[in-house]
Amino acid sequence: SSGINAEYGGKTTFIKMLAGITKPTTSIEELPRLNVSYKPQEISPKFQGTVRQMLHEKIRNAYVYPQFVTDVIKPLQIEKLYDQQVQNLSGGEIQRVAICLCLGKPADVYLIDEPSAHLDSEQRLHAAKVIKRYILHAKKTAFVVEHDFIMGTYLADRVVVFEGEPSVSTKACTPQTLLSGMNKFLESLEITFRRDPTNFRPRVNKMESLKDVEQKRTGCYFFLDD
Repeated sequence: SSGINAEYGGKTTFIKMLAGITKPTTSIEELPRLNVSYKPQEISPKFQGTVRQMLHEKIRNAYVYPQFVTDVIKPLQIEKLYDQQVQNLSGGEIQRVAICLCLGKPADVYLIDEPSAHLDSEQRLHAAKVIKRYILHAKKTAFVVEHDFIMGTYLADRVVVFEGEPSVSTKACTPQTLLSGMNKFLESLEITFRRDPTNFRPRVNKMESLKDVEQKRTGCYFFLDD
């Protein structure tokens, strides 16, 4: 299953703690040691060489495995970048390669921080499909931190909502279903979403519109289906 952390500050800190990079500031029970693959929020590649050379060094077995090529390499259009120098890649190209590297590492849990960064709307959809398909087929777990609402709702089947004062004091709530989690999140923002009848994507209702008032009255801030 895959999860997404939503709302306020603390999401990247939370995922870094799961990755074992950031230590808790208060004494808590020791976190279980997990075999994780982590894609950070900020990516600053130091590798000197081509994309092909980096994939060969970092995920040698995965990047030539036919199923991985079909599920990850081709839809992310990584083959087009094979002969490019890693140092010359654009932000979006680096992001796609970073997602590929993360998924190519054998792990029990995949920690993916903002996979939509530097990607255009079409690339975000492709990336979301790649991540979800790979995690489901591999029967693994992913924690995904995401600010793109549409990408987040597509990826997640469970949600961790953060409450509190940004960058001061926040609390991660117990994981809950996508519907109840998004309802809780949107209620705190006083925003309602409807499902667009043409492309089925979430759309924000105009504040105090008939639809907005009606949904708030019934407590339905977010809809999975009409």
